[in-house]
Amino acid sequence: MLINYLPILVLLIISTLLAAVVIFLSTFLGPRRPTFRKLQPYESGMTPLGPAQRRMPIRFYLVAVLFILFDVEVIFFYPWAVVFRQLGWFGFIEMMVFVVILLIGYVYVWKKGALEWE
Repeated sequence: MLINYLPILVLLIISTLLAAVVIFLSTFLGPRRPTFRKLQPYESGMTPLGPAQRRMPIRFYLVAVLFILFDVEVIFFYPWAVVFRQLGWFGFIEMMVFVVILLIGYVYVWKKGALEWE
């Protein structure tokens, strides 16, 4: 049964080895000519003003986390849609339960005001 996953394992091993070889070669064979200009921080062609680390409002992080959360949840719809006919009513009801749980989370976040910009 596990023999079906052998091509995936081979692909994973080859891609990991290839990435390691490319990083190794570029580190040791690439040109290193550090100059004063190259070592300076670059910010869209403008001279940086103030500290590099500034405080960001928590809303940015909250919206980013919520986007990732709901985006990852939506990914589960694709495999469900592929095998929809084989799952029958059981699969449909299970997906509706999943959607209801997602909607409850969405309404909760909405009511808490996490999606509002002031």
